[in-house]
Amino acid sequence: MRDTPRVKGPVNTGHVPLAGDRLLAFYIDALGLLDATGVPYLIGGAFAHSRYTGRDRETKDLDVMLRREDVARALEAFSEAGYEVDLPFPHWLGKVRRASQYIDVVFSSGNGIVRVDEGWFEHAMPAEVMGMPVSLCPPEELLWSSAFVQERERYDGAAVLHLLHARGANMDWARLLERFGENWPVLLSYLILFQFAYPDRRADIPGEVMNELTERLQCQQPEPENHVCRGTLLSREQYLFDLDRLGYTDARLRPHGAMTPEQAEIWTRAIETTR
Repeated sequence: MRDTPRVKGPVNTGHVPLAGDRLLAFYIDALGLLDATGVPYLIGGAFAHSRYTGRDRETKDLDVMLRREDVARALEAFSEAGYEVDLPFPHWLGKVRRASQYIDVVFSSGNGIVRVDEGWFEHAMPAEVMGMPVSLCPPEELLWSSAFVQERERYDGAAVLHLLHARGANMDWARLLERFGENWPVLLSYLILFQFAYPDRRADIPGEVMNELTERLQCQQPEPENHVCRGTLLSREQYLFDLDRLGYTDARLRPHGAMTPEQAEIWTRAIETTR
């Protein structure tokens, strides 16, 4: 799917499906239904990235971000309107389909960390998508969610760097640091890569942010008794050996993370089918 520029407003021009496309009609109908039911939602994924960065991103779906408590109401409304609905991953993702077209209903992340909460809506950005007024995920939350996508078949690192290039000078860095929390080394890794990729834009990252994170890094000590693998927060597949053969504890699972063993198993079983 390729898009044509149509957005004017507080964010960069992005792209939407070509007028007359059945996919465009599907998206407009789906968003119109959400508007009619009053379920608060945000646009995320490739659509939001394209708005903030001005870069085309090929996408076959639309990510609609909801709070967990609103998911059942939204899926029920779609079902009553004749759409096929499914909750294949109960810890983070639902699907809404009509024939071969679908949207993703996202309320968390595959690793269970990035939960959509009220803060996403408080800092959302107004925009126009497919001729409709909508709200985009804030760039901070968009970066936060993209930072953990480091699968072998999909790595969102370039998208993170492009977002920093477009919005880094205006990021709410205090909120971004709060979002990453104890996972701040993931953010630091991207900031280092950004300064490598774009030496002319190094000043876009506040010096106090880099100083704070590098000081934290220098203060870290070895934890030989902490036999936890946090790699599973970055990829659901590439660290299974560490869990199964090396005996590491999965950082996604309670009490270390937010997921149950059953949720992790569902997410693991779907590796082949979701590639």
